[in-house]
Amino acid sequence: MSNQLLYPSPIEAALRRIESLLGDANNQISRRALALLLLQQDPITRSQLEKETFFPEIERIITETQASMSESLTFEIAQSRHQLAMAIEQDVTIQHPRQRTLKYEWLHRLTVHPVTGIPILALVLYFGIYQFVGVFGGGTLVDGIEGFFESQINPIVNNLVAAIFPWQVIQDLLANDYGIITLGIRYAVAIVLPIVATFFLMFSLLEDSGYLPRLSLLVDRLFKTIGLSGRSIIPLILGLGCGTMATLVTRTLESKRERIIATLLLALTIPCSAQLGVILGLLSQEPTALFVWATVMVIIFLGIGFLAGKVVPGNASCFYMEIPPLRLPRPQAILTKTYVRLKWYFGEILPLFILASVLIWLGKLTGLFDLLVRALEPIMLWLGLPKEAAPTFLYGFFRRDYGAAGMFDLHSSGILAGQQLVVAAVTLTLFIPCIAQLQFMFKERGIKNTILIAIFVVFFAFGLGYILNQLLTIMEVGF
Repeated sequence: MSNQLLYPSPIEAALRRIESLLGDANNQISRRALALLLLQQDPITRSQLEKETFFPEIERIITETQASMSESLTFEIAQSRHQLAMAIEQDVTIQHPRQRTLKYEWLHRLTVHPVTGIPILALVLYFGIYQFVGVFGGGTLVDGIEGFFESQINPIVNNLVAAIFPWQVIQDLLANDYGIITLGIRYAVAIVLPIVATFFLMFSLLEDSGYLPRLSLLVDRLFKTIGLSGRSIIPLILGLGCGTMATLVTRTLESKRERIIATLLLALTIPCSAQLGVILGLLSQEPTALFVWATVMVIIFLGIGFLAGKVVPGNASCFYMEIPPLRLPRPQAILTKTYVRLKWYFGEILPLFILASVLIWLGKLTGLFDLLVRALEPIMLWLGLPKEAAPTFLYGFFRRDYGAAGMFDLHSSGILAGQQLVVAAVTLTLFIPCIAQLQFMFKERGIKNTILIAIFVVFFAFGLGYILNQLLTIMEVGF
């Protein structure tokens, strides 16, 4: 077979015309390579040649060629290269008939093409994240297990601890409102476990099917506008499970610039699975509220990412990723991956939940906790929230899961609803990452970058919460 790479005839014609204009413009790179870079709007090549007298003619050729193609020139060039690579692969490899994956090639093309890939992504997000993790995990499972704890487990624990320990201080440490068992373990098992388990199950399914690398290809162009490459989608999606784990995974990104931007977006805009599940479960009862929250988060993600891409020094990263074949997910592999991640997650967070309960107990015992809550109460009122929301934000500093669970309790008791619930959901999502995530940020990004990110996140979260509350009040949006 011929291994010569030929592009569609309009592109080949444009290449010949541009090559004739280039002459000896660059002796280090072939004229054909330069012409290809110009057709793909490469900024460095354009900046080197835009002062040449023939450059306007090259611009005209590019415009004419693009007008004759149904897809972008960049896509057509990449598609031609991909087709040749596939042809070479088929020519030089031998596969067992049962191992052939060419029957899924049509599905591969659908997942990476913007016209079909974006609707597929929307379906994955709707059924996989919203319905399965949010509605089923954060709604049905959490309501059932939480109700069992409230009605059966907590009363028994309170009575048993009171019978064994006559000292109120010890009773408050183990039981009652902020006890290790009645708050820490209840949050971990009743609220966090169902949500994290459903998320990791869905993530393992997408990973084992080979869809995630194709999602990286699909979003690469969009992510370029915010200073990232398509590869960054992996830690960002993983952040929907656990921001701590995702911060650790950012070390796989190519450049320091990309790692800083990804860490900032993880700290500011990406809710962990427990937080996401609780928010989706609470807001899904009112579509307008869920739409406002989702819209604000997407705008902030793109806006902050775009600004960070302009401010953070460094060059844009190139994007190369191995694309495994699509295949039917294997149940055993999915369950194994889910189990391993849950084991790691709970090995990390359960001690932190217990530690958070102890710190809250110490804070209440010494009066420091009440002092911090009173300091936050004016900020809550400034945001248009009830002052009872102050402990929720303090919980959120210990663990994002704690903050989300605290918001769940406020909603269940009727304190937080309507516009206040939307403002609280947005502000708490943007609020400073938990202690565990901050610890990994210190480790991965250094003290200076972590402190700068944390300060920015706190002021931005409260500032945006205030602006959102004012806008919703002025617009009289009903929830």
